[in-house]
Amino acid sequence: MERWINRVALVTGASVGIGKAISHALVERGMVVYGCGRSVDKIKSHSEELKSQSAKGSLHAVKCDLRNEEEILSMFAEIKRNHGGVDVCINNAGLSINANLLDGRTDDWKTMLDVNVVALSICTREAVKQMRERNVDDGHIIHLNSMSGHRMPTMGYTNFYCGTKYMVTALTEGLRRELREMGSHIRASCISPGLVSDTEFLLRASDGNENLVRDVFSKQKAVEPKDIADMVMYILAAPPHVEIHDIFVRGTEQKY
Repeated sequence: MERWINRVALVTGASVGIGKAISHALVERGMVVYGCGRSVDKIKSHSEELKSQSAKGSLHAVKCDLRNEEEILSMFAEIKRNHGGVDVCINNAGLSINANLLDGRTDDWKTMLDVNVVALSICTREAVKQMRERNVDDGHIIHLNSMSGHRMPTMGYTNFYCGTKYMVTALTEGLRRELREMGSHIRASCISPGLVSDTEFLLRASDGNENLVRDVFSKQKAVEPKDIADMVMYILAAPPHVEIHDIFVRGTEQKY
């Protein structure tokens, strides 16, 4: 990880859960991290916490609604203005809304597409652009995908969400091929978790059904956000000639 010290990473959805854990891990290893989210006060609080711990790097909070392209472009402009540009882009933000295929609301489908697919693609495009402008040939794009981007779970209300994650699977391979075609050594990777504890994801996906969430996690020991952050560190620590394409990670007790 030494070669990443003082280099710049963007983490989307950095206010809670997996995004928070990844941001902390990168800062602890000496990176300049921009964490974006709509709950920017939480990220600012995390930044102060890291300062108090004398972390090697730094965390900068950026307010950004990923459904708005202008806000995404403004965020990248701020990173370029203050620190030159992005070396690592971690597309962590994602959401599932309880909106199935036969009676789901169109607006909910569009929200999932905008965050899980379109924003991910815009951030990837802008990150690679900044890397190439500075002749950065060892940058890295990491998508937080899902095991639901490779197989269908039994909960019908996640069917549209699964469709967006299958797109992320295809987009990762498409990105890898486009980078190779242009002769770039920028790498593209995916992490596909199963159930992850201590996040707001399942609560949001089930329309705030606390009983369901409590029941799910009482029956098994799930993967924790720190475990996913460790996977990000593993990917970034690989030598430049090694591209880790996708990691499946789930709790030992998870059945599917």
